[in-house]
Amino acid sequence: MIAPQPDSPLQPALPESIQATLEELVERARGLLISGEMGPGQRRILGIVGAPGAGKSTLCTALVTSLGDQAVLVGMDGFHLANAELERLGRRDRKGAPDTFDAGGYAALLARLRSRKDQLVYAPTFDRQLEESIGSAIAIPAGPPLIITEGNYLLLRDGDWAQVRPQLDETWFLDLPERVRLDRLTARHVAFGKAPAEAEGWVAAVDGPNADIINATRAHADLIVQLVD
Repeated sequence: MIAPQPDSPLQPALPESIQATLEELVERARGLLISGEMGPGQRRILGIVGAPGAGKSTLCTALVTSLGDQAVLVGMDGFHLANAELERLGRRDRKGAPDTFDAGGYAALLARLRSRKDQLVYAPTFDRQLEESIGSAIAIPAGPPLIITEGNYLLLRDGDWAQVRPQLDETWFLDLPERVRLDRLTARHVAFGKAPAEAEGWVAAVDGPNADIINATRAHADLIVQLVD
């Protein structure tokens, strides 16, 4: 049996993989604003994807800080379903899975941000202390030409998640050595109130399967990024 070639539809080639400093990534993000053509009032949207604990929020915060008034950060996590709704649906014990988010609402916000550069738009955020989303918590002013958004499932093609990828001009899949990622993730759960054993159990039972789903989407990214000092 002949093995599929890299360009075979049975085995799509992975996107380019790079090691880059923050400064290099800032310049690549800035380059989105001068590449291609934007219609009046439109924006570019950069998506940062990766498994839980990969460092998405840290990278995005650093990018937005470096880009100043050119960029605004909007996270997918603001579209977590409320805990009461998760209880009603019987999904509270696996919060963070793809079906525990309002994916359609997230895609609709990205579409609105993309086409309404001249309007003030409010977006939700996620409070890790409360473990709840807070609506209209982020004011996105008129003007900034780049929206940076981060989350786990930006490349997922199931259900309403399929509406997200078309809104993104470029997506970076953030890669990190697995042991480092798991240690960071466990420490984060402990920092937000879980006992160490409970945190390890959650990482294995909930975050682990979610990471498998996320990693399976990496071929749909434009770039796989390993951040270096």
